[in-house]
Amino acid sequence: MEPITWHDEADVVVIGSGAVGLPAAIAAREAGASVIVVEAENDIGGHAITSGGNVPLGGGTSAQKKYGIVDSPDLLFGDLTDWTVVEPNGHPDYRYNDREIVRAFADNNVPAYEWLVAHGVVFVDKAPDERGGNAVGNSAPREMHAAAMEWPLIQTGAPADPEVAATMSTGNGLMRPLEVAARRAGVRILLEHRMTAIHREEPTSGRVLGIAVTHAGTVRNIRARKAVIIGTGGSQGNIEFRRMFDPRLTEEYCGLAGMPWSDQDASGELAAMAIGAALWGLANQVAEFGWQITKPGLIGCQFNYVNLQWMPGSPVFPKARASGLRVQDWHDVIHVNMLGRRFYDETGLHFSANNHGSITAYEPLSHRNASNITYAPNNWLNAAMAGIGETRNGGGAIWAIFDAAAVAREAWDPRPPNVDTEAGFFFSANTLEELAESIVMPHQRVPMRGADLQATVARYNTFVENGIDEDFDKSEPRYKIETPPFYAAWATPVLHDSLAGLRIDAECRVIDMRGAVIPGLYCGGESAGGFGQHGLARAICQGLIAARSATGTPA
Repeated sequence: MEPITWHDEADVVVIGSGAVGLPAAIAAREAGASVIVVEAENDIGGHAITSGGNVPLGGGTSAQKKYGIVDSPDLLFGDLTDWTVVEPNGHPDYRYNDREIVRAFADNNVPAYEWLVAHGVVFVDKAPDERGGNAVGNSAPREMHAAAMEWPLIQTGAPADPEVAATMSTGNGLMRPLEVAARRAGVRILLEHRMTAIHREEPTSGRVLGIAVTHAGTVRNIRARKAVIIGTGGSQGNIEFRRMFDPRLTEEYCGLAGMPWSDQDASGELAAMAIGAALWGLANQVAEFGWQITKPGLIGCQFNYVNLQWMPGSPVFPKARASGLRVQDWHDVIHVNMLGRRFYDETGLHFSANNHGSITAYEPLSHRNASNITYAPNNWLNAAMAGIGETRNGGGAIWAIFDAAAVAREAWDPRPPNVDTEAGFFFSANTLEELAESIVMPHQRVPMRGADLQATVARYNTFVENGIDEDFDKSEPRYKIETPPFYAAWATPVLHDSLAGLRIDAECRVIDMRGAVIPGLYCGGESAGGFGQHGLARAICQGLIAARSATGTPA
């Protein structure tokens, strides 16, 4: 191999400035290491800053003790490895978790919570609850919420209303204090530096030496004297990577939660795999629990994740283009596929996940836990991704069809910047035939025939008259679609969590295909596999564990 020309160096180089990257960087710097963080975007935060700021840290934190909640690391570990817990569709939340990884996580929850508080994160002053939790354990409430405080919201560009700033949960309330703490500690943060490769002594052997990045059209190499820590945030934004888990997830699933602030481009996974790293915990990515993929909560826009609405003041609004229409009542629309045909009950849900109290009369490791779940599959997502009978993969575009009467009931304003007519995520017309023929955009890969959409609506209107959905058993269909103008709004499923990634051990060291540690390489959060939990806690804990391992700091 040719000698590498190094342009910069530090003891620890962290890739990504999200919920793994900033905790890792701060902890490594406070352990005496020099630290460089490289961030591909023009601001810090990654997916974490776009989140709701819901942080499921338990095990007996001071917040839990304050409100009399009994929890322990052992109880948390037991919850997150309980094979008997299943969802109403029969899919298990915890069965495929790596016990070694979960043990390390459970043992680090309490110190991670106290560390966040010590570094400026303000949590809403209330008892930990279950709001925002996904696969966080049945035995105790663990979800805490980072308060917005005075930080400008990335969704709006302005601070929260002072009346709710201390009670509103947001990712800004987590990541902005950590940014301040990182800069105060002397962490160097290099924005708009995109990692393109990880350097190793030999192609698939020896120690990791550093990374390559691109910045302003030039390639730079940054040496890592002790360690490289991967916190790039997952893989759901990479079409070919995500299709290794699920062939259906083709290019029409273009509304990844967190975009356009940050992507989940699999860059960390791919760079590590190129030097020999293995993937891990792949079953969690396709098991039908949690929020790997969700039903849209907003329609008529590309980025339509239910918990993230971009407003015109946001710094990324020029990329988002529209805020979307928030659906309060799914009886106000019907969903149709590319052929203009309904495919499922519109009030159907996406996949659920275990949380505190989800299973009544819960008994750890009891086979009876599954018996206490009423079988009720949530198949809206599978129906939406089923496609139209082609040999091609991918379900294609899904559209919400509604009329002027629905607009009035929902109090919508179906005009830009609320909807995206510019890029073809929203259409309107005075007749259903005209509406169908107007739907032309890259992901509508076959034309929708006006006669087919008209027939679909006419049939649905008879269901409303009779009070019975003869096709999909929608409970008491309420509203006819008959008042012009008519609308078609993008309502295609949304990708969210990455629950599979690089193989790591309890110390967050990356493991290769032979089961051996790759010296000097660490990873955590959504780029790491073996842990099927939604949320920020696993990223924060693993960032701190990685920093401690990389710097040789005692636990």
